Amino acid sequence: MSNAQYDPSHDKGDVINGIVRRSLITVAIAAIIFAPTILLKTQVSQISNTLFILYRWEGFAIACGLILLWRVLYEIRAWRKTHTDHKSSSRVQSGENRFGHFVGPVLLVAAIVLPFMPFTDRYILDIGILIITYVMLGWGLQIVVGLAGLLDLGYVAFYAVGAYSYALLAEHFGFGFWMCLPLAGIFAATWGVILGFPVLRLRGDYLAIVTLAFGEIIRVVLLNWRDFTGGSNGLSNIPRPSFFGIPFNQDPNGFAATFGLEYSSLQRMGFLYFLILALALLTFYISSRLRKLPMGRAWEALREDEIACRSLGLNTINTKLSAFAIGAMFGGFAGSFFAAKQAFISPESFNFMESATILAIVVLGGMSSQIGVVFSSIAMVGGIEVLRQLQFLKAIFGPDFDPSQLRLLLFGLAMVIVMLWRPRGFVSSRAPTVFYKEKKSVGSSMISQGRG
Repeated sequence: MSNAQYDPSHDKGDVINGIVRRSLITVAIAAIIFAPTILLKTQVSQISNTLFILYRWEGFAIACGLILLWRVLYEIRAWRKTHTDHKSSSRVQSGENRFGHFVGPVLLVAAIVLPFMPFTDRYILDIGILIITYVMLGWGLQIVVGLAGLLDLGYVAFYAVGAYSYALLAEHFGFGFWMCLPLAGIFAATWGVILGFPVLRLRGDYLAIVTLAFGEIIRVVLLNWRDFTGGSNGLSNIPRPSFFGIPFNQDPNGFAATFGLEYSSLQRMGFLYFLILALALLTFYISSRLRKLPMGRAWEALREDEIACRSLGLNTINTKLSAFAIGAMFGGFAGSFFAAKQAFISPESFNFMESATILAIVVLGGMSSQIGVVFSSIAMVGGIEVLRQLQFLKAIFGPDFDPSQLRLLLFGLAMVIVMLWRPRGFVSSRAPTVFYKEKKSVGSSMISQGRG
């Protein structure tokens, strides 16, 4: 038998031909997608009132050229990755961990000083609140999906339970936000346990289907129980949170008058911003501490091998229920804040796309990486808003081009590129929970897909 090992340098022609063939196939698929979206445009003549088609070849060629360039770079990177030794891969993972330790405090400081920057307005605060809300939801879902390995497609149901708990308690019992906040978390955790019991024996795709159905059941109930939830009309006039009983209004007992400030609507937005930031930091602290406790190690063991957990004497029932309950509790907290901020909620705010977005944030960021969830939330939530402002694309695709109409298409392409570039998320390595003598990072090369 021959022990000769394949060396790509011996046959560079086949490597180049493979790169060219796969790149052309990618461009052909992109051309099929871009033809009805970028190349063709219908327009109505105001003179003859007839419909005709405009061809935007320049924009079509630029889009296909960018896809070709990306595919070639991706193929070159994939070829180089196969020739990278384990030591260089370990150096990359250790550098990734050092970067994570450095960038975490920087992001926290940036989040704290953002409301005080001179360029900050109501729009920027709204986007910041939205991003931090999804960061909190991502950290809550990460307990279920990332640590315990339970695929949950109905996480938005707990988000809805928290929002409607606050709205209904405030409407019927006159409870304030600070009283309803822990109750919303308790109610959401209760529903998490209710969901956990029927799915104790399910795993993988079957678990995902049941959780998806649970999320839709909650939405349909909220939509049809008109006497209790308001149905499609939703619930309005939800009380807004106050600063220790001081409302944010122009009254003599308002926040501005009490502290001798000039009234501004940004004061309430700033308070809501720091409120959701505090809730997100609380979620981060609790989840990171739980991971180091026996409960957190049981979640990770359950994710790796449920049969081995049972053979070691771990109670998998309590382990699963605790993951569902604690993850749902954080979703309930976020839902209560959402209802307080919007002062109006309806079932349309809690559809499946919300669950898909939160799950995508966890997967893109890294299944067990908390800092990765922050990056993916900024990319997914803030990225869509950035695409609304890309007016310079009109210089490429014509003056009639509206970036907001194609933002979901461009965003979808960006997600595909990211998953091909970083298939295990933005932060693929993780620090071990338990270590012997030295704390070494676990690189992506040592982790199976989607596992820790």
